[in-house]
Amino acid sequence: MTKQKPGLSGVTYSNRDFTQADTWGKNQFNSSFPAGLTNFLAQKSLDNIYLYLDKELKVKHGKISTKELYGISPESDDLFFSFESPYSLYQQLVIGSLPRVDLVTQLKTNGQCLKPIEVKLTALPDNSTCQLSEEYFGCEIVIRPDTIVYLACSIAINFKDNKKELASLIGDKFDKIADWTDGVSVWSYITDMISAIDKIILSVIDKQEPLLMQPIWKTNGKSPKLADNCLDVFVWSNFAFTQLFVDVARGELSEGANRITRQVRTIIWLFKMLYDFSKQGQINHHRIIDELSYNTKNDKAFAVSGRITHRYMACPELTKPRIEKKDIKKIILGGGQNLLSPERRFDAIIYNSPELFT
Repeated sequence: MTKQKPGLSGVTYSNRDFTQADTWGKNQFNSSFPAGLTNFLAQKSLDNIYLYLDKELKVKHGKISTKELYGISPESDDLFFSFESPYSLYQQLVIGSLPRVDLVTQLKTNGQCLKPIEVKLTALPDNSTCQLSEEYFGCEIVIRPDTIVYLACSIAINFKDNKKELASLIGDKFDKIADWTDGVSVWSYITDMISAIDKIILSVIDKQEPLLMQPIWKTNGKSPKLADNCLDVFVWSNFAFTQLFVDVARGELSEGANRITRQVRTIIWLFKMLYDFSKQGQINHHRIIDELSYNTKNDKAFAVSGRITHRYMACPELTKPRIEKKDIKKIILGGGQNLLSPERRFDAIIYNSPELFT
């Protein structure tokens, strides 16, 4: 009997060698394990939880199959997982290089790109919800600027052959902004930018696509012990995802905010990318992110706590994820767990060594 090689469920062909220990490092594992998890869901005839936007601009729950997420059956022999790769179909939409996305599904036979998927493996509960009762647990999500580039491209591509329509949805009032780097000049246009983004999304609401795969792993409260039912997969459509920062910014503005927070800055980034695309047919994302920083570091776009994500994600599967911890051995295969090298953190070691204080 042939010994099974280390690997992940259903990830047969990819640009990662799962027999090598460095492939199991934290950063790579966090994007490759979710692919194995959603493959496993498909094997059990389960769909992913799909968060999408309706015509009232409300986030709703549905289901999306792994086949729809990948653009091909997860059991196809022609499926190739290209991790941390650019989605080349967007290359013509941008000036300069296209950032990499966590996962691009491709056809193995000819390399054709199918879907770009940003991956966020998130812990449940986070620090803001771990003291609450279980039904109020939520996950923190931290978003990279590159994700906003992919969000903008996923919207702009609908107007690739009709930039005039995009320009008419935006209107001409923003032409008066002389200096986009000046927060004071831009501030008075924020609510108009939100309205324009809403109009743009509603005009192509039937074209929404999955953008972000958010697997959750659940522990017993703040402890390092996995809950019995500990794994599930949520998928955000590109339009539902916008509400994570647009809704928060709306709340900040209604409470009288007078400064450009990360969420407000993300609105400016997204809007400016679409505005430039309507004018020039391309997005200079490097310049927008570098120059429109508004005195805040641009290492991340924004973060939202579990208290905020809970209002969008709350459902039976968040309280009781469908995959049990005993199933992890069916997702991580061939002794792959022995190649993991988790970070050693002093605070974690002390927390897990109560005998030091007896």
